[in-house]
Amino acid sequence: MKNIEPVNQTKLFGLDEYFNELVSLDKNDKLPNKIMLSGPKGQGKSTLAYHFVNYILSKEEEFKYDISNFEINPENRTFKTILNKSNPNLISINIYDDKKFIDINQIRELILNLKKSSFNDKPKFILIDNIEFLNASSVNALLKILEEPSENIFFILINNNKKILSTLLSRCINFKIFLSNKDSLNIADKLLDGNLSNIVNTNLLNYYLSPGNIYILAKFANENNYDLLNLDLKNLLKKIISNNDYKKDSSISYFIYDFLEFYFYKINSSLTSKVYDDYIYFLKRISEIRKFNLDEESLFIEFKDKVLNG
Repeated sequence: MKNIEPVNQTKLFGLDEYFNELVSLDKNDKLPNKIMLSGPKGQGKSTLAYHFVNYILSKEEEFKYDISNFEINPENRTFKTILNKSNPNLISINIYDDKKFIDINQIRELILNLKKSSFNDKPKFILIDNIEFLNASSVNALLKILEEPSENIFFILINNNKKILSTLLSRCINFKIFLSNKDSLNIADKLLDGNLSNIVNTNLLNYYLSPGNIYILAKFANENNYDLLNLDLKNLLKKIISNNDYKKDSSISYFIYDFLEFYFYKINSSLTSKVYDDYIYFLKRISEIRKFNLDEESLFIEFKDKVLNG
């Protein structure tokens, strides 16, 4: 299956309105130098950011951004240099795969880079993804840069609808990204080359999932021999937890929490006091694990034993 990492995406789906709003701000010289894109993970916020950065940086290039079709030409020079991490006008920061937080050293390196002379007079963009993973030291260091940004430097922060420090939020213009369930399914179908209905059953699609998460689930199923046409939510959860498959893919681990919550919502009509107590208990545990980045294995095992097998 194709690579849908945001930096690789040459086509922007479903976020035309937000892209045009940013373009309008740029054309009217009103583009904020501190932008936050907020919304559920997998909606395309980072892809939107990369496309907007490409639009700005490729204005004078032969294969500039195709604004009418929201598309990047693969021969676009900015696209190529961003892809091979050699573009001097974009600094991208994200959490490392083997880390629990965005490290203070990543922010320190950013500070050093910003002190260097520019290679050209184009704007410089700082793209920080998954800002909910900034630890206290990283946030404090970042706040100092945001308070007094240099001229022609623009920050784009990506927030996956998680709680962040109000001091960080207050320094940015926040764009809230939202897709309806219908829009999400349409985008996911395009990412899957029109094969969504042949891969995932409607039972699973009735739960709200972002396009990115639907694609990740389909890719995960393809790689691990899951038949998503014949698995309901309960049996899908059982299989992922019993086989420890959530350990194979951090993306599956990330949104399996949503599946746990969906399962409780599904049985909501038959809630007894015992089920309701379990519901509150597990929601609290999910919240704590997400907030403090705690070990998740004990939660999944307990959920399987108490709920799925109970």
